[in-house]
Formats: sequence, C-alpha cells, structure tokens
Amino acid sequence: MLDLHRLRLLRELKHRGTLAAVAEALSYSPSSISQQLSVLEREAGVRLLEPVGRRVRLTAQAEILVAHTEAVLERLERAEADLAASLEGLTGVLRVAAFQTAALALVPDALTRLRAAHPRLRIEITQREPESALPALLARDFDLVLTEEYPGEPGPRPAGVEYKELGEDEIRLALPADGAGAGDGGLRKAAGVPWVLEPPGTASRHWATRLCREAGFEPDVRFESTDLLLHLRLVEHGHAAALLPGLVWAGQQPTVPVVRLPARQRTRRLFTASRRGGGGHPAVRAFRTALGRGFADRNPRIGG
Repeated sequence: MLDLHRLRLLRELKHRGTLAAVAEALSYSPSSISQQLSVLEREAGVRLLEPVGRRVRLTAQAEILVAHTEAVLERLERAEADLAASLEGLTGVLRVAAFQTAALALVPDALTRLRAAHPRLRIEITQREPESALPALLARDFDLVLTEEYPGEPGPRPAGVEYKELGEDEIRLALPADGAGAGDGGLRKAAGVPWVLEPPGTASRHWATRLCREAGFEPDVRFESTDLLLHLRLVEHGHAAALLPGLVWAGQQPTVPVVRLPARQRTRRLFTASRRGGGGHPAVRAFRTALGRGFADRNPRIGG
C-alpha cells in the first residue's frame, strides 16, 4: 500500500520545485527526502522522478499519484473542518497571509473581533503579496490568503483553491500637492509627472501601465516598490504620482489631491482564498466573517 507521508513529499516536490525547497520547508535533509521518494518509487513500482540538469521533475506517473494525493488531502481538510465544528469553541492555529494594505487596514480590526469572540484561537499573520501567497497556500504554509484582482487583470486561479469575494476597493490617482489635474478626468495631466509603481511582473504594474497607455501616455517610472506606504510618502513629498487604493488611507481622508479613474478601471476586487475543502473550517469562516464586518464598517471607497 502507498504511504501517505511519502505521497505528501511527492506533492510538496511538485509545488515547491526542488528537493532543497521541500527539505527546508519540512525541516528534513535533502538526502532524507530523496530516500523517502526512492522508497515510494519501489512501493509504486514505477519511476517517479527524472533528472533535468541539476534538478528533477515528476514523471507522468508521478503526476497521477499527486492528483490522487490532492483528492485525499482535500478529504482530510473536510474531515478536520467537521471535527473542529463538532467542538465547543475555536482552538488551534490559523495561518493567514495578507497583502500590505489589507494587513494594515483590515487585519488588526479582525484580530480584535476574534480575540473577543474566540480567545483560544491562535492567529498567525504574515504579510505576503498574492503572487507568492497563493502557491504557499497550496503548499500548506497558510490556511487563508487575502488576494486581489485589478480591473481587466484577473490573473490565474490555481486549481484546488476556493475564493470568496470580500468587496471592492476604489483606486485613485494620487498627485503631488502642487500637481494640476485634481478632480475628475485628470489622469492625462499626470503624463509629465514622475511616477512610482509596483515592480514589473506584478498585476498592479501591468494594470497601471495599460491604464496610462489607454490615456495616451507612457508613465515616467522613476521609483519602484511593493510598499504602498512608500508610494504615498513620495506623493506627499512631491516626488511622484501614484495609483493608490482606498485601503491605503486606513479610513482617513486622503492627504494629497486625488483623481477618480474611468468607471470601469477604478476598483480592485478583494478576495479570501482557502484550499479546497478547507473553507468550511470554523476558524477560516470566523476570520472571513470578521474581515467582512470590518470591511463593511470601514467602507474604504473614497467618496466624491
């Protein structure tokens, strides 16, 4: 009979890519991981790994085993959720990854609500951008991930992940205090202003570049950072224009002139994501509920 522990190691290799990454994540040595997978090959009676340069990749037969392992683990997720639901009170650990503005504007309030309602539940928060958080969710580094989608940039949705929409967050162009164009329809006036954007390869950068090009100009990007608070500081000090979501203000009024974007381009959608089968866990449901209430109370859209 196939050993579930060794099957999980094979699955980890698929998601993490290298034996060294699996070993680091699970606190094993690479040689121990390799030995366990060799035993699994003997159990299965087929070759599971093949060398590609200095790395290895899964064979077609290994992919079949991983697919079945995913189904087994999903069933175990549901079993854990049912077991937790049968108990009085929430206990254990919930591991959450949240991108920066959600971590700043929404997570503290959610933690306060949950501390009062479920004091025995331990919640661990890691700030992580969705591009790396979603693969880590599948690798079981997290139980819940806060993620986002920009207008016209839905991005891939990995198989095995369940999404629940949290709400919409309006994005506006933020200009230096002396920048012309504040109010409606001023995006084109930012053509001659230095910009700060997130790095290439991120969904927000692709969206922002497309937005500027549709307005008829190429943004003069002089600063790059994933830190939206740095974006805000550069705008406040008159060094750049930026596209800032409502959550960055954390419920306060904007400190710089802001410009509304075209109707179909002005909101990003926020989601929580869990592994398939794990969304029914009482701790996941409780955190989602707390986030939703805080989001509704804050109403992060900037009016006007």
